[in-house]
Amino acid sequence: MEGTKLAEPDISKLEQSAKELRRKILNVIFQAGSGHPGGSLSAADILTALYFGGILQYDSNNPADPKRDRFILSKGHASALMYCVLAKAGYFPEEKLKDYRKIGSELFLSGHPHPKTPGVEIASGSLGQGLSVGHGIALAARVDKLDYNVYVVLGDGEIQEGQIWEAAMSAVKFNSNNLIAIIDNNKVAQDNVTKDLKDLEPLEDKWNAFGWDTHRIDGHSMEEVMNVLRLPLHASKPRMIIADTIKGKGVSFMEGQTAWHGVAPSEDDLQKALKELE
Repeated sequence: MEGTKLAEPDISKLEQSAKELRRKILNVIFQAGSGHPGGSLSAADILTALYFGGILQYDSNNPADPKRDRFILSKGHASALMYCVLAKAGYFPEEKLKDYRKIGSELFLSGHPHPKTPGVEIASGSLGQGLSVGHGIALAARVDKLDYNVYVVLGDGEIQEGQIWEAAMSAVKFNSNNLIAIIDNNKVAQDNVTKDLKDLEPLEDKWNAFGWDTHRIDGHSMEEVMNVLRLPLHASKPRMIIADTIKGKGVSFMEGQTAWHGVAPSEDDLQKALKELE
């Protein structure tokens, strides 16, 4: 299968891939005239590690392979990131990205992930649902006697929703150790910094108290991201990775700014951003 585990990851190659991914994301959003650059850029290192660091087991020529690991982008508004990753992974040609957010897109490259798109497991973007669905899929592996893992990337804003914590309790009760959740903790929501909406800290203590195997990392250190993703799974607990990130990472005038949550760059902004990402 594609995504075969590497003995030792090439960190510098993965870092370069993440930078190229950020450039592609900005171009795709610019061409569409809409999208969510901030949260797409913040999670780029995480998805690069999952898909191209030998973590996620997948076959882009057979997206429905029952042995595949499952990936859910719960923060579905970062669809530009998802589609750029899937194109690079070989699920569909990169030239199809020109149809992003266009009505009638052949591959359903809509503003939020659609399960008719090759490589997308569920519709997401109605925030707060991804962890519950991910847990259900993790339980299905046990029922079907299949050996796969389920990875769910969450936004820090969406974990303010109650359904997240219901899923947190359920996953521990059922000892779902094949469920790995990652919080893209960029600390900026749609129109405010997250702590001024509801302060999530102490985040590690919360997840530990709910019974998860909890780890906290720098979500932009490819070495730290790869190290935590390569850890052996806990014998009985689901895993929570809190990845501290920066909204708009890599582009100075976008970093940490609510204004870049859901706005496409102008041509001038795009050229400035691409220059910074050279």
